Amino acid sequence: MAYDWPLWARANQLPPKGDWRLWLVMAGRGFGKTRMGSEWVRMVAQSDPMARIALVAASLGEARSVMVEGESGILACSPPRRRPRFEPSLRRLVWPHGAVATLYSAAEPDSLRGPQHSHAWCDEIAKWDNSASRAELAWDNMLMGLRLGEKPQAMATTTPRAVPLLTRLLKDEDAIVTRGRTKDNRANLPERFIRETRASLGSALLARQELDGEMLLDHAGALWTRALIESCREAFPAAPPARMVVGVDPPASAEGDACGIVVVALGQDGIARVLADASVTRPSPERWARAVAETVALWNADRVVAEANQGGAMVESVLRAASIALPLRLVHATCGKSARAEPVAALYEAGRVRHCGQFAALEDELCGLITGGAYQGPGRSPDRADAAVWALTELMLHPNAGPRVRDL
Repeated sequence: MAYDWPLWARANQLPPKGDWRLWLVMAGRGFGKTRMGSEWVRMVAQSDPMARIALVAASLGEARSVMVEGESGILACSPPRRRPRFEPSLRRLVWPHGAVATLYSAAEPDSLRGPQHSHAWCDEIAKWDNSASRAELAWDNMLMGLRLGEKPQAMATTTPRAVPLLTRLLKDEDAIVTRGRTKDNRANLPERFIRETRASLGSALLARQELDGEMLLDHAGALWTRALIESCREAFPAAPPARMVVGVDPPASAEGDACGIVVVALGQDGIARVLADASVTRPSPERWARAVAETVALWNADRVVAEANQGGAMVESVLRAASIALPLRLVHATCGKSARAEPVAALYEAGRVRHCGQFAALEDELCGLITGGAYQGPGRSPDRADAAVWALTELMLHPNAGPRVRDL
């Protein structure tokens, strides 16, 4: 009874009825997508001894650690007497009655060129590396090899991101889409996980993506798109920093907007990387100045670039009061925020800027900046985005000091 999936599953976790070709599960984190994929593969393997199944993940390591050996992976979901034999050296699972599943990495599209399958489970497709169109090429190669049996089927599970492959699949008229939210699986998740995840994302639009499973749409004419930011994301800096700058957009008053504080590093490879968003909301002058000083000390920054349009000398005096030794440079805006941001957006499109991690509030503001000067993002003003623009301008467009090799 413990392994009877239809008994325990929610209605939207069971496979669609009827004859279908593609089943796309697009849901928030913790919804149970991996368990759905594992149970579907197990069902296919048990019902068809001739099944040849492709298990495709962002990397072979993830295919093994999540899809096969994970807490909700195929081995954990299988009853002991029907558990497949895992052969790591051959990258495959073999069931006692003959069905076989083979592991593939989406980062190696050519590995899917040639092998034939009757079924495929593709996990976290929005996470697949799409440099040089690898993600789409891996998907196309998988589809061309999906030609065994009378009714080949593919299942894709993912948390939504505005990437080309997922956008393309959502337009496929033959795709059956299942959507879901994190809270749908509340009974099987620690309350602390839900509380802390919601707290970390706050009211940012990214919460709708990561928790509610919604595809965030871009504003018409936006300087930054979700797909552009996703293409510029990396988990960790790929090169040591040569310079470190903290961009600051001070608030006009304590009752006004947030104080944008963004840390950006210029790597020795010539790539700028956004490392932290230390912005504070509705701060007093003493509080935001102290936050800037603490950020500079924490990241050992070479320079603070602060906009001085609001307050002029007052901005410098407040920052000096927090730390007399701040390496401060005041800048004055002579054009609108969108006009200042356009050259920086071009750096993203050229692949010269990376985001090391996710910065929900900052990215919401970047995607709200519109060509021509409008702002359609959250809040009254893009304070975090403006701070990032000042820091990136200092590092990439108007560098006033040569890079020097340093350690964090």
